[in-house]
Amino acid sequence: MLTAEQYRDQLMALAPRGAALPTDLDSVWCLLLLAMATELARADRRADDVLDELDPRTALELLSDWERVCGLPGQCSQASETIQERREALLLVLTAQGGQSVAYYEEIAAALGVAAVVEEFHPFLAGSDTGDPLTNDGWTHAWRMRGPDATVRYFEAGGAAAGEPLADWGNEAFECNMLRLAPAHTLLTFAYGDE
Repeated sequence: MLTAEQYRDQLMALAPRGAALPTDLDSVWCLLLLAMATELARADRRADDVLDELDPRTALELLSDWERVCGLPGQCSQASETIQERREALLLVLTAQGGQSVAYYEEIAAALGVAAVVEEFHPFLAGSDTGDPLTNDGWTHAWRMRGPDATVRYFEAGGAAAGEPLADWGNEAFECNMLRLAPAHTLLTFAYGDE
């Protein structure tokens, strides 16, 4: 990225030589070139800023545009979402490829900042192990996501804005997104902490 002085020097090199256009840095001509060069340097800096806006993980000025394109805020968005949470929701929409496997739902949970595992239920039959849940055929389409007791998201320098909380906890957004993505014919429940 060039400075205003470097742009001024380039403009001076492009100008025709002669007494009408002095090269003395204190001349009116050079000061005029410096004023034009200052704007060129500003535009150069802003062009670098555009690169940050092209990536949803670093976007700030175009974050609302990214959200509009991806249909956000959605039904699981909260009014008090931080910049970091908005970026995470956006990234989730952009990278989601769909699926119905255990690994898919655990990856979605991780993307939402929750280290959760999927627990599936099977009917209790003769030969089932001690400690297995006493379930019947109705539980075939039920499953549970088990996460830690508390999910805390901390303020990240560069990923958050002034005025945002230093820490935030709760699983409302996680549960809402998981329920939204769960197959319609299943019953999803949530559990936190150890069994």
